[in-house]
Amino acid sequence: MGTRPAPTPDRPRPSRYAELSPAPPARPQARTGGRGRLCRPHLTKGPRSAMAPIGRTGAARAPPAALAATLLLPLTLAGPATAAAAAAAVQTAPQTAPQTAPVQKKKLPEGLYGTADPEFDGVWRQSLALLAQRTQHLRPAPAAVGFLTGQQCADGGFAAYRADVAKPCDPATEDTNATAAAVQALSAAGGERAAVGKAVTWLKKIQNDDGGWGFNPGGPTDANSTAVVVGGLAAVGERPGKTTAGGGSPYDALAALQLGCDAKKAEQGAYAYQPEDDGALFPNDYATAAAVLAGTGHGLAPGPAEKGAAAGEDTPVDDAGACAEDPSPAQASEAGAAYLARKLAAGDGHLPALTGDGPDHNATAVAAIALAAGGHRSAAREPYGWLERDKGTLPWTKDNPAALATLVLAADAVGADPGAFAGDTDLVARLNATGPRPTAEKPATGAAAADEESSDDDDGTGTAVWALLGVGLAAGAGIGLLASARRKRNA
Repeated sequence: MGTRPAPTPDRPRPSRYAELSPAPPARPQARTGGRGRLCRPHLTKGPRSAMAPIGRTGAARAPPAALAATLLLPLTLAGPATAAAAAAAVQTAPQTAPQTAPVQKKKLPEGLYGTADPEFDGVWRQSLALLAQRTQHLRPAPAAVGFLTGQQCADGGFAAYRADVAKPCDPATEDTNATAAAVQALSAAGGERAAVGKAVTWLKKIQNDDGGWGFNPGGPTDANSTAVVVGGLAAVGERPGKTTAGGGSPYDALAALQLGCDAKKAEQGAYAYQPEDDGALFPNDYATAAAVLAGTGHGLAPGPAEKGAAAGEDTPVDDAGACAEDPSPAQASEAGAAYLARKLAAGDGHLPALTGDGPDHNATAVAAIALAAGGHRSAAREPYGWLERDKGTLPWTKDNPAALATLVLAADAVGADPGAFAGDTDLVARLNATGPRPTAEKPATGAAAADEESSDDDDGTGTAVWALLGVGLAAGAGIGLLASARRKRNA
């Protein structure tokens, strides 16, 4: 495979690509931060990360290594990555084909899903695989769970992947995306209360003063990371709106990233990954899907559409929240859902790739999950239906357990059968074939059922797991990337 994976649809990438042309494009008119107000200074527990995504004029002001690093940033469900490692890889990669013998393929650890190099997404893809299996009432194999718990650092956090778990973690390589995804997966799997508790404690400890989270500890807040952490908190019964640092909650952080009524009509309700250096916000589809999911109060596996949709109700999308004076997290999420619905309609059911070259299957799948979590069954069915129709969807999932798991989660969210995707493709079987096979969960009865229910409650699992958080992402992953506008906090 080479020393580092090249950017592909199944690899991490930023929620907003830099322009790749030699000359910088004309800077578009700036939008003001959070609800039409200029952002206050960005508050974090450290300086702005050098690996922050490059803006639309970034190609003109960033070195090639930094530009390449943005192509590997972890901002989609296809798998988070350590940007610093990606940048270092680009700086040291040879410019011509090596003349030496081919590098031997790395030996993969037992229990891991997928055969690709796990350096950038081992924990992420493993977590999504376990979550997807649980939605299908499957018990993950002990080896699969063991791989994930074995990746945890002593302080509770997770890095993207640890090749040698005997070595202590470098705290700078631990990341919120991998940790929050692992929290959701281990909560769903059950029996890992201690590991989950340590991970949640770590996430709370590194929360930024604006209430959000960046990719790495001390990094600037971004919508994707904040959304996936909200999902992790919800998975264990925490109230994300009450999880604060420096006076800010996760929903305050997300509010500062949402385009309000002063934006163009087509962009109202969208979320930016992060603000530009001047505070301007630009719509990011994956970040929007992630934030919408977080605003609904759910995580990566929200389960079948709620708010009565499972009983036949179908809530229409309402965009009134985009111009609300002080919208609640749910109203803000609804405004984001309206943006997604408009964007999907313009794309015949799909969201475009950030480069503008073709569709973004990952962001489209996450949009389906987010819309379904908000009770918008018909709206969610549009992107899911497009995924079934498009000839590029299954090739996207080839040798990609994270992509397969994302489609399974999307199918579960919209009430479709992942065993009959596009008519005759069993996504669950394909996912299970990429790693240790799970076992079917046998329904417990009588006293055994009561014991199991009690055990689930103790471990933070059970049905509450699937009513993850009111995330209106992903969490929001698509890839998929702030200051503080006042909003009603989640009660």
